[in-house]
Amino acid sequence: MNSFEIRKKFFDYFKQLKHEQVESSSLIPAQDKTLLFANAGMNQFKDLFLGKEERSYKKAVSIQKCIRAGGKHNDLENVGFTKRHLTFFEMMGNFSFGDYFKHEAIQYAWEFLTKHLHIDPLKLSATVYTHDDEAYTIRRTSIGLPEDRITRLGEVDNFWQMGDTGPCGPCSEIYYDTGASLECGNTECRPGCSCDRFLEIWNLVFMQYDRQLDGTDKPLKQTGVDTGMGLERLCTVLQRKDSVFDTDLFEPLIKKMEEITGIRYAQAEPEIQGAFRVLADHIRSSCFAIADGGIPSNEGRGYVIRKIIRRAALFAQKLSGENFFPTLAPTLIDYMSPLYPELKKEEKQICTTLQYEVEKFKVTFIHGQSIL
Repeated sequence: MNSFEIRKKFFDYFKQLKHEQVESSSLIPAQDKTLLFANAGMNQFKDLFLGKEERSYKKAVSIQKCIRAGGKHNDLENVGFTKRHLTFFEMMGNFSFGDYFKHEAIQYAWEFLTKHLHIDPLKLSATVYTHDDEAYTIRRTSIGLPEDRITRLGEVDNFWQMGDTGPCGPCSEIYYDTGASLECGNTECRPGCSCDRFLEIWNLVFMQYDRQLDGTDKPLKQTGVDTGMGLERLCTVLQRKDSVFDTDLFEPLIKKMEEITGIRYAQAEPEIQGAFRVLADHIRSSCFAIADGGIPSNEGRGYVIRKIIRRAALFAQKLSGENFFPTLAPTLIDYMSPLYPELKKEEKQICTTLQYEVEKFKVTFIHGQSIL
């Protein structure tokens, strides 16, 4: 099942459940000045969860463009060296604003994965917040998960909060078991372990409390549901791939780099494969950020964009001796613009900006080497 089919199935499923399909918001948050980039599906619904805004719907479904490369959520340095970390990704999510709550959210997610995507339920396990007996009971009785496939985790892993104060609540995550061969060897290996065996694919957040300045939690007048599932990780499972970079989402970019460098990705040394991965990820994040109005600079989100481009430029130089990073942009744009037309609309701006930044960095880099 390719990524286009997965997106369609996701929207069709939740629209059939009377969810309003909402387009992805810009990566550059218009209202929330606390964010460098949109980093979760719920960002554009923040005021709905806070009760500051009303809309014509109580249930929504979206696939949100996200970047996590700065601030609290920063995966930049991991990209290229793990099978799952990305700076840019698409977050699939369903949301409830005072409509359904835990039971329905858990049921919907399980049904979509097992009945509509036909993922083997024996490969799935779940985590719940340590003190969330309600979610545990739903997992046990309504879903039928055995006790040994439900893990209770603490606040660090399974409790979400918008900030130091405000809406917050417990999480319940769904994990896919990739197989014992990838286990870390620890006898305590289970969902939530940092090894590659258990892949988190869907996080369900139940907003039910309002955290006070003194750290106490008061029940919210209106509960909410905020879920997030990484499309790239889901593609890894459904396409039976070892890494997000082996999925159809990255295939055109990998092929283009093979054409440019003459290197076969699958047969390359791990270090070379890592460079391919960095470039494939970074062209996505830089192109999407520029298309949404991001401008490389020396501060704020502009600095993050510049850092991503320069990191990619270094890896491109290592691969071929030529800085071909900007030439990857048209491949990405051709592949993704049917879903995100802003890429095609801003193609000239994207290509010009990337070329300028790479040339500018080249001069700076050469000057720095001459000083050394």
